[in-house]
Amino acid sequence: MLQVKHILENKEQVIEGLKKRNLDAETLVQQIIDLDIERRASIAKVEELRAEGNKMSKEIGGLFKEGKVEKANAAKAKVQEIKSEQKALEEGLNDIEGKFNDLLYHIPNVPHVTVPAGISDEDNEEVYKEGIIPNLHEGAKPHWDIVKEKDLVDFETGVKITGAGFPVYKGKGARLQRALINFFLDEADKGGYAEVIPPLLINEASGIGTGQLPDKEGQMYHATSDDLYLIPTAEVPITNIYRDVILNEDELPKKNCGYTPCFRREAGSYGKDVRGLNRLHQFDKVEVVQVVHPDESYNVLNDMVDHVKELVRQLRLPFRILRLCGGDLGFTAALTFDFEVYSAAQERWLEVSSVSNFETYQSNRLKLRYRKGQDKPQLAHTLNGSALALPRIMAALIENNQDEKGNILIPEVLHKYTGFDRI
Repeated sequence: MLQVKHILENKEQVIEGLKKRNLDAETLVQQIIDLDIERRASIAKVEELRAEGNKMSKEIGGLFKEGKVEKANAAKAKVQEIKSEQKALEEGLNDIEGKFNDLLYHIPNVPHVTVPAGISDEDNEEVYKEGIIPNLHEGAKPHWDIVKEKDLVDFETGVKITGAGFPVYKGKGARLQRALINFFLDEADKGGYAEVIPPLLINEASGIGTGQLPDKEGQMYHATSDDLYLIPTAEVPITNIYRDVILNEDELPKKNCGYTPCFRREAGSYGKDVRGLNRLHQFDKVEVVQVVHPDESYNVLNDMVDHVKELVRQLRLPFRILRLCGGDLGFTAALTFDFEVYSAAQERWLEVSSVSNFETYQSNRLKLRYRKGQDKPQLAHTLNGSALALPRIMAALIENNQDEKGNILIPEVLHKYTGFDRI
C-alpha cells in the first residue's frame, strides 16, 4: 500500500503515475488528502479533550478537599460531558480511519517512470528478443494432441477427479514435469537463493500483506470453514516469512526460492487460448523472491531478469521480454517484465514468467523493515519472479521439439533429470 507521507509530499508524481493505470487519479489522491486532513483534525480534537478531561479529573479531588463541593460536582459533570464528546469523536474517527485505510488498500502501486502508458497487453513494450523460431514440419501438432497420443497428460481424467483445469500428468509427462522443477530449483540454488517449502494455504493477513487481498479475492480458492486461501503463487507465503520483521541492514538481501503447486480460479477463462496447458486452475511453479535495500532494488530487478533469461536460454526456447504498460501492470507492482516463449505449433507467444519490483508497496502492508545500526527502521523493497511457471514451458517444449517421426526431443540440460533424451 502507498505511504501517506509519500502521497502528500509527491502529489503530482503520484497522480501522473496512477494516470498510467487509466484511473481517475486526481479524485483518488484528493480523497486520500481530504480524509487525512479530517483524520488528523479528529485525532487532535480527541487528544485535546482527553488532556482537558484528565486535567479536570485531577482538580476534582482538590476541590473536594477544599470543601468546594459545588465546584467539584460541576467539574465532575463537565468531565462527563467531555468524555461523552470524546467518545462520539472517537467513534467518528474510527469510521474515518476505516474509510481511509480501505481507500489506501484499494489504490494500486504507482508505476515506475519507465512504465509506458497503455490500456491492455497490446500496449506492452517489447524490450528484448532472442532465439530462432523453429520451422516445424508439415503435420506438426499442438501439444494437447501430442500429450493425448503419447499419454503424457490426461485432461479428461482430471475433469472426472476435480474439474476442468486440473490435469493428471502421467509417465514420461510426469517425469518431464519433475525434471523441470528440479532444474529450476538447482539453478536458483546456484544463484544464491535459499530454498523453502512453504504452506499451500494462507490466512487473510498473509493475503493482505502481499496485496492479493482485497484486490484478487475472487481469483483465489477460499476454504471458507477455516477462512484460509489456497496460494495463487509461492510469492505470497515466501514473502510473508518477513511480515512484521525488522532486519539488520547487513542481512540484506534476503533471497529465497520455492517450488509449489499454485491455484487460480481464472473465472471467465475460455476459448482456444486456454486449451490444453495454456491456462490451468492448478499448476506448478518455481518462484524467486528477494527483500533488498531500496537503493539496490532496480539493480536486483535486472539481475532477476538475467536469471530467468538464462533458464529459457538453456531450454533452447525462443523468447521475448515485455515491459508491461500501465493498463496491464499488476496491482502491487511498480515495474514488471514479462517473459514469453514462442509456441511454433500454435503460432503464438505464451507468457511463462513475470519479474516485478514492488518497491515499498508490499513492505508497507507487511511492516517489513530494515534498520542500520540504531537508526529508525525503514521500509525494505520486495521483488519476485517466476523462475519458471511450468505449463506453458512444457507446452512449448513439446510443440517446438517434435520431429517428423513423432518424437519429442528433450533439451540436453534436462537429460540428467529425465533419464531420457526423447519421448
